[in-house]
Amino acid sequence: MSNDSPALHMVPTTDATPAQRAAIEAVTAWRRTDASLSPIIGRRGVAMLYKRSLHLARSAHPWLAKVLEGEWQPGDFAPLQAALEQQSQAEAMAAIETLPRIFHDQLSGLIGLSLTERLLRSSQPDLFSDPAARDDS
Repeated sequence: MSNDSPALHMVPTTDATPAQRAAIEAVTAWRRTDASLSPIIGRRGVAMLYKRSLHLARSAHPWLAKVLEGEWQPGDFAPLQAALEQQSQAEAMAAIETLPRIFHDQLSGLIGLSLTERLLRSSQPDLFSDPAARDDS
């Protein structure tokens, strides 16, 4: 995918809709996660877990199927950003919460919960913390 993709051009956050702001933040988090995990499990490893997570998240968010369409390169989160920006804020936020949880579960199934927690917390402490360990009160 070309770096000239319209989805890669950031909307100034003051002009962005809530869904656009959420999409920008989510994609930024995914890029940090990709950069953090790629040296450990490889760029293709991160990509496969991300794609698997998208596939599994489609049951709750069918519109995520668009993210998997077409040619996709590891580290390319522009399709996710574009899809999130087209949703209502509530739907975008629901998917933003679901996708990392599934990614976390997939990774912990491969390398164990303890190592997953250490790796993901170092890159995204809020996005990838264990939902059972969170205190939302």
